[in-house]
This record gives sequence, structure tokens and C-alpha cells, in this order.
Amino acid sequence: MILDRILKKKINNPLMPDLAKIEKITQETDTIKTFRLKFLNNKSFTFTPGQFIQLSVFGIGEVPISICSSAFNNEFFEITVRNVGSVTNALFRLNEGDLVGVRGPYGNGYPMNEFKYKNIVLVAGGVGLPPLKSIIEYVINSRNDFESLTLFYGAKNPLDIVYKNEFERWDKEKLLQLLITVDKPTPEWKGNVGVVTNLLNKIKMSKENTVAVICGPPIMMKFVIEKLKKLGFKDEQIYMSMERMMQCGTGQCGHCNIGKKYVCKDGPIFRYDELKELTEKSW
Repeated sequence: MILDRILKKKINNPLMPDLAKIEKITQETDTIKTFRLKFLNNKSFTFTPGQFIQLSVFGIGEVPISICSSAFNNEFFEITVRNVGSVTNALFRLNEGDLVGVRGPYGNGYPMNEFKYKNIVLVAGGVGLPPLKSIIEYVINSRNDFESLTLFYGAKNPLDIVYKNEFERWDKEKLLQLLITVDKPTPEWKGNVGVVTNLLNKIKMSKENTVAVICGPPIMMKFVIEKLKKLGFKDEQIYMSMERMMQCGTGQCGHCNIGKKYVCKDGPIFRYDELKELTEKSW
């Protein structure tokens, strides 16, 4: 059996993946799905928001994917995936009950202990929201440890919005303020229209005792940083998720280096003042 072979190899090779079962699949959009996974060996899985796993589809390959579920749930974890390549295409053909391989968690996540008793501003574009979802769940589960949470989220159009089923639950949280915009509205859309940076003018944000967290396409992050700086945010108040070109997850292959840093080991979460010191531009 494949399970027996993997378990025997894993004893001598810690980089061998653990087997996990797909317990639930949620169709978020035409090209995005959320997968709920649980280890077959009942492994206790702990992680920090911002960390990622290496997910294997057997016979195809593996791909790095951020964890998007609550860090307070050890029974299962979730990933949200866009179908963009051979591995994700194969993953999308799997069904509930099928098995995948999981290594990790890897990387350094968000310093949630340093975020305590502060205001947190999240700015997400497109599929940049899934890596930030674990922060939302973390704050909701520890609501007394944080001052406030504001989410600015932009999508191409209403059909590309992920976590539609979660927004109603999040909207009930007094701690959380949620603002959404789309670039191209449908006739039925009644919300904000335009790029996500436009949302930053919608409400008055306190820069004092506040951190801003950004995740999305590089060009979007560039303009968000420019906007935050105009609003008075300092470099050390801004955190970015640099999920780019990761392959091995352990800093051995060198595919993800930015200057002297390796995204998979030193990141994928970086503070903006740290990124500015690197020799390679991040966009």
C-alpha cells in the first residue's frame, strides 16, 4: 500500500510528505477551491498565520500553498487554491476522500504576539485574501487581545470574490470592519467600484498603534505601500507576504531568494523596512 511505503520512507527522510485526506471541497469561484485536509496519522498540526505547506498530488508534483484556516483548530486545516498549473489542475480533479501529500508547515508567519493590543489593517487583492484569512480567524478567536481589525479587499469582478459564505459571519464581528471593491462590476453589483487603494480613503484610520498587512499581486502591493506612506504609515508598520517562486520549502534549491534572503525560510512574511534593505527589488 502507498501508505505503508510512505511511512517507511519517512522514517529515514523527514522531507517525505505526510498523507492527508481531502475531507471537504468548497467551490469559491470558477477557478478557485478551498480544500479541508486532515492527516491520516492524526498528526497534531500547529502553525502560525502566514506559514505555508508543500502540497503533493502523487504522480504530478508539489506546490507551495498558504494555510488559510484558524490556527486554533488542530483537527484539520484548509487551503484555498487557484487552478493555474499542472499540480493545481490535478488537485482540482480530486474528490473528497482522496489523498494528497503534505510537508510543513514552513516559513515564518506573522508576528501575532507583536500585533497584540494593536489595530490591524489588512489589504488584499484577488487571491491575496486566503493568506490573510488565517489572521482574521486568529483575531476573531482572540478578540480581547486586539484593538480593531479592518479588511480592504479588491477583486476583478463580483464573480471572483472568494469566501462569500464567510463575509456574513465576519460582518457580525464588532471587532472587524470589512470593505470590498471590484474593478469591473456586474449589473447586479451595488458595492464599491475601483482599485483597492481607493478604499483606503473610505474611512479614517489611526496610524498610531497600528500595523498594515498586504497580500496580492506585486503591482497592487506597490501602490498600496505608496498610499499607506501618504497616509502616514512608517516602513516598520507595514508587513508583506512575498509568496514567489518557492519550490523546496527548505532553502536548499535557491529558487526563491531575494537578495540574501530566502522567501521560504526567512519569509514569506517580511516587514517593509527589511525588504527595502535587500539588493533585489520585490516588484
